[in-house]
Amino acid sequence: MELLSVVGTIAFTVSGYLIGVRKRFDLLGIVILALLTAIGGGIVRDVTLNHLPRIFLDSRPLWAIFGTLGVAWVVQLHRRSHVWLSRLFIVADSAGLVAFSLTGAQLALDSGLGLFGVVFIGFMTAVGGGLIRDMLVNDVPFILHKDFYGSVAILVAAGLFALSRLDAVSHVSIYTLAALGLTLRLLAHVRDFQLPKA
Repeated sequence: MELLSVVGTIAFTVSGYLIGVRKRFDLLGIVILALLTAIGGGIVRDVTLNHLPRIFLDSRPLWAIFGTLGVAWVVQLHRRSHVWLSRLFIVADSAGLVAFSLTGAQLALDSGLGLFGVVFIGFMTAVGGGLIRDMLVNDVPFILHKDFYGSVAILVAAGLFALSRLDAVSHVSIYTLAALGLTLRLLAHVRDFQLPKA
């Protein structure tokens, strides 16, 4: 789960960076947006579980965030074509969604929560940072209208709960679940899968 946490942190940092660039924020605005996107879901998760947020105790996520921002700036990521950046955003945001859904669900399992608790914590960990990001830039959050976004987080968290009940949690099963979740999210975006609308 430590590797997935790093992957999620880096992925959401990139997505926050790209939104900040798209909105033409200044350097501090981009850093704040990327930081809150990367750590927002984890803070919501930890507060819900009555834990002191990990970011206050462990500086490794901050190293990952600022290292990612440094690399993005050095390679001039913001100067790439709009189409390329849009694709990178979808991939990064989807990877962060799946990774944080799994890490949140695992923490919920470690806390002894049932199915609803595991799914809820996994969901909030996965979408919390993106929710904060979208509200800060005055966009409608993805979870309210986009293609199988929050649904993927729910399915992945429920899948980990099922694996735990079957005593089948392992590195292989976790990474397989992560790959399936990422594939579903990207396929939903490409094929424009939508939940029914009122």
